[in-house]
Amino acid sequence: SLPGVPHLSPRCTPPLSQADCRPSRCVTFSGDGTLFGWCNGQNVSIVNPSDGAVVSTFDLPKTALLEFSPLNNILVTWQLYTKTQDSPQGEANLQLWELRSGRLIKALYQKKVESWCPSWSEDEKICVRIVNNELHFYEDNDFGKDACGGSLCCCFIYLSVVPPAVCPRQVAVYVPGSKGAPSFVRLYQYPAFGGPTAALANKSFFKADRVTMQWNRKASAVLVTASTEVDKTGASYYGEQTLHYLGVNGETALVQLSKNGPIYDVAWSPSSAEFCVVYGFMPAKATVFNLKCDAVYDFGTGPRNSAYYSPQGHILILAGFGNLRGQMEVWDVKNYKQVSKPQAPDATHFSWCPDGEHIVTATCSPRLRVSNGYKIWHYAGAVLQQWDVAAGSELWEVRWQSLPDGSFPERPIKYQAAPSQLGSTQAPPTQAYRPPALRHLPATPSSKLHEDEPPQDLRPGASGEKSLSKSALKNQRKREAKKAAKQVRLESDTCTGAEIQANAVTPAPLEKQRITCSLPTSAVYTNTTHKLKAIEELKEQQASGKVLQKNQVMFLFLPHVPQTNMGS
Repeated sequence: SLPGVPHLSPRCTPPLSQADCRPSRCVTFSGDGTLFGWCNGQNVSIVNPSDGAVVSTFDLPKTALLEFSPLNNILVTWQLYTKTQDSPQGEANLQLWELRSGRLIKALYQKKVESWCPSWSEDEKICVRIVNNELHFYEDNDFGKDACGGSLCCCFIYLSVVPPAVCPRQVAVYVPGSKGAPSFVRLYQYPAFGGPTAALANKSFFKADRVTMQWNRKASAVLVTASTEVDKTGASYYGEQTLHYLGVNGETALVQLSKNGPIYDVAWSPSSAEFCVVYGFMPAKATVFNLKCDAVYDFGTGPRNSAYYSPQGHILILAGFGNLRGQMEVWDVKNYKQVSKPQAPDATHFSWCPDGEHIVTATCSPRLRVSNGYKIWHYAGAVLQQWDVAAGSELWEVRWQSLPDGSFPERPIKYQAAPSQLGSTQAPPTQAYRPPALRHLPATPSSKLHEDEPPQDLRPGASGEKSLSKSALKNQRKREAKKAAKQVRLESDTCTGAEIQANAVTPAPLEKQRITCSLPTSAVYTNTTHKLKAIEELKEQQASGKVLQKNQVMFLFLPHVPQTNMGS
């Protein structure tokens, strides 16, 4: 029993956690949380987590990955592809099992771990799998023959998560460019793949060696992160990334990011109406965009490289894990107000509890083989439970029990952490490093390595100003630039009528007079003799008491005229 954490399965019994004490590196829950499976190096076991009853057992000691089909009819297992003397072609390492009877349905070859698992529609009517440069579709879990095939190089496949009676199935495919042709991503509706107008949306781009795709929950739009292995400009060691938006309504766009640098993470809100991008050289920026790819809120800069929305979509956590110190920023995304700022050093795993109230951070192997363990938090910053593995042991994976969407309602956000015996780990205030020779001196703004940018609300009218269109903003910038240029010209003309009159009545020695006005471009003298003659005439007029004009006074005391020829 964990204080403050609801039981995800009210009848879950403690003996389930002690059912198998042998080391296991592969565990998984079914999508609805009614089944739990793991491999302990001898066999694969499937149990009911509510009472611990064994559902099925498979003799698969080398299994490295497990996955359930959406309706829990099929168990998919994968192991490393190997060749032996008895089997030079290798053994089929991807296997599909009928879960209840334990019957092997199909054995397939899958050498790469990338996109290893087939994708199903929610009703399991359609299944799709990537095979070399083709898409293989199967209907009603009949894997004896393909229902429909395609000859597209695909990096990622995803079928609509909306029930089939409400929305048709959509498929996103990526085709890499070759021989000067650009790469492109296209959206199709199953089974219409042929013809020039079959694609629902098409987005092409040149800078792409690989892509990752992320659909929103409603399957109405997909975000494509295109990456190159090498940045030809030399600005980044990790290559170059761009972010593209495609909607099933045909709309496409390039997401404009306001800071140069890599794209660390992209996360869709569960509402499917906005997404958050973490990008830019450190300290990284984080920005929320709407479906028009317009920036809604800028969280400023900070040490972060990942973003996590709560299952209800009311809280967003920006975190810096991996090579960063594990600082987390908890934000109320409806009011854009920061809730807490806890810190989880050395964390390699983060996940939300389905209740939207608790999170888990863990230090797992093989990323880190020391200080393995996990912590369960309340999002306000309190640590509710902490568990560290024994010396000589390793922690490989931590998972929450899965539950269907909508199992927990959205609750009001709490801005103060509840009391906990383990306390809270709010990040202490940090200061910029100062060398020993400067530590006895007062700090100056120039001692900071980076100036952090504050958060900024970019919604129209959020700052009290009237929202303007793009053309109006462009005209406004032109007017402001024209006004600033005019002000600079006025400030450069420091001569006044009073100064000119004073110089004409009581002439001072030449070396004491400083008139900084410039001669108009119309008064140009190209011959030095003409210049000296004009100066002598002006001196005679000034000596006779005649008041000189402004241009005449400026020309008389120009600094580029040789001092030896100007007289006393």
